[in-house]
Amino acid sequence: MFETVIGLEVHVQLNTRTKLFCSCPTSFAARQNSNTCPTCLALPGALPVLNVEAVKKAMLFGNAVDAVVNQRSIFNRKSYFYPDSPMAYQISQFDIPIVGEGSLQIDFEDGATKHIGITRAHLEADAGKNIHDGAFSKVDLNRAGTPLLEIVSEPDMRNSEEAVLYLKKLHSIVRYLDISDANMQEGSFRCDVNVSIRPKGSETFGTRVEIKNINSFRFVKAAIEYEVQRQREAYEDGVYEREVYQETRLWDVARGVTKSMRGKEDSADYRYFPDPDLRPTIVTDAMMEEARHIPELPDEKVKRYSEELGIKRDDALVICADKEMAYYFESMIANGAQPKSAVTWLTSELLGRLNKAGLEITSSPVDAITLGTLISKIENDTVSGKGAKDILDFMMEHEDRDIDAIIEKLGLAQVSDDGALLKIIDEILANNQEKVAEYRSGKEKLFGFFVGQTMKMSGGSANPGKVNSLLKERLG
Repeated sequence: MFETVIGLEVHVQLNTRTKLFCSCPTSFAARQNSNTCPTCLALPGALPVLNVEAVKKAMLFGNAVDAVVNQRSIFNRKSYFYPDSPMAYQISQFDIPIVGEGSLQIDFEDGATKHIGITRAHLEADAGKNIHDGAFSKVDLNRAGTPLLEIVSEPDMRNSEEAVLYLKKLHSIVRYLDISDANMQEGSFRCDVNVSIRPKGSETFGTRVEIKNINSFRFVKAAIEYEVQRQREAYEDGVYEREVYQETRLWDVARGVTKSMRGKEDSADYRYFPDPDLRPTIVTDAMMEEARHIPELPDEKVKRYSEELGIKRDDALVICADKEMAYYFESMIANGAQPKSAVTWLTSELLGRLNKAGLEITSSPVDAITLGTLISKIENDTVSGKGAKDILDFMMEHEDRDIDAIIEKLGLAQVSDDGALLKIIDEILANNQEKVAEYRSGKEKLFGFFVGQTMKMSGGSANPGKVNSLLKERLG
């Protein structure tokens, strides 16, 4: 039996307006090599100047994961040559990073939790981008120098599920903090996975293989599971030492396999030394205090929703995983929806329709105020639940947001007038005398028949509560 050991290095692109050491913009999808200057092109004589906003954002993250935030940190040169790195080194942090040890809680479906250690989170300048075009390779240096926060976990994860839960929680936190858009498709949240196996019960780590730059949760899961299987088979076939060695591999999306890329360097190979162009970073007391003021994060929201709003923890986890969904939910409640009703209409009714239409909550045709108002119409008996679903369907297709006008237009106003409902009920009872007699002789299941007939005859507009009450009175 084997045990899997997983550690993750997550690169979060910070959403500062300018790069880490120069004033070039960090905008995505600009014309190639247009967001560059002598500093990020490494021209002779150009000197780096640290972006203080990147430091502040890193400190916010440190406090969000209960980590040590170092008032003094040092930038180092990490030496390596690659075409997308014009300096032939990367400015990073090594000995004393801005953020030290912390931890992050992951939540399982069965209610269990686990804490994953965070070793460090350090600032560094991103590399450029290689573009492979047929027989040629081109280099776009727009991204070179963009501020990254590299978050390094402890090797505390034991399977792909734990790794994905950790990544999703991390993704959620950086978005709640508003330090990154964490757009995985654009590369502003990407992950290196370190995977090894060892015999069950062993305290000695196996040979670590790194899988570089995976940019989706699904691919992280698939890459881990493939690599674990590859290493286990090599061990069982007696070729572990020959086929599993310290290296960097790539995830081949098309084939669903990891492929060897290059030998994996140790830290000594990078020849780290303090960058002579950058003095140690000393954070002021005022900045330390400012960084302690963080917004309500997912775990705190889940606890508050469960304890104060009385909704199920599982529902709270779903809502709070996404910042925009949590804010949408809170806006619904502020506009008249009861929390439990808001959960149902957000997670089942609205999200079901958005998924079908291929839309995110941020691009929902129905805003939170409108949906909250619609739910309040159900709760004050203006429309039935079925009628509200028809109204939601209508609003998904039309721009009209005047709910009262839509109710009138679609004829969905709920009938609660006793006289009008008794007229319908008396007609149904008169036409079904045999069933009335059976009900009064003890066949109480027939009550549902009378309710259904009343709703049908009213065209679905009858108030169900009133129907039940008046039927019981007449049949009694």
